[in-house]
Amino acid sequence: MTAAAFEDALPELGSSRPVWLMTLADLALLLIGFFVFLQASQTLDRHALAKGLREGFGVRDSARTEPADPIAVSVGALRGFAPGSAVATQSPDALIAWAREATRDRRVTLRIAGAVDGSPGDVDPVTGSGAMLAADRARAVATLLLVAHAVPADRLTIVSTARPLGRSVTVSTGFAGAGTRLPPGNPNLPPQRTPR
Repeated sequence: MTAAAFEDALPELGSSRPVWLMTLADLALLLIGFFVFLQASQTLDRHALAKGLREGFGVRDSARTEPADPIAVSVGALRGFAPGSAVATQSPDALIAWAREATRDRRVTLRIAGAVDGSPGDVDPVTGSGAMLAADRARAVATLLLVAHAVPADRLTIVSTARPLGRSVTVSTGFAGAGTRLPPGNPNLPPQRTPR
């Protein structure tokens, strides 16, 4: 069979370019549009643009404005409150020593949560509220820590729990993150290893 006869036997092929392939002019226009977008976005308010993108994807701003709770690392507690009282019956010395050691690193914060046992007698005597008594217990423990100079006031957070957890106050340490600025050569931090 000759080459001419062989070419005649082949079916006619269509265009070698697929329909969806963009032309060089389309690519050039897209590139010019991209550079125009870059130039125009220099004068945009970046916060407004980010807010618009978040709203476009259904993200609420309230979730971004509230700081997340620090990662809980360890927990201490003070138990032994009398029913209806915010005065501790146990000595707080062990809790103070624990808090002082736990907060040597300045990036660690304390979260103090007061609780009640849920019984009708374990409520604030003036208001009759269990939540008020739980908050009073948390404030009393925070005051004990502050008077003992165990931790600065700006590293304490006081909360009260809604569910009954017993007549106690729970103190949890939390790592606030590496974003906290520390003075250089902080003696309270272990030396950092340098990668080799």
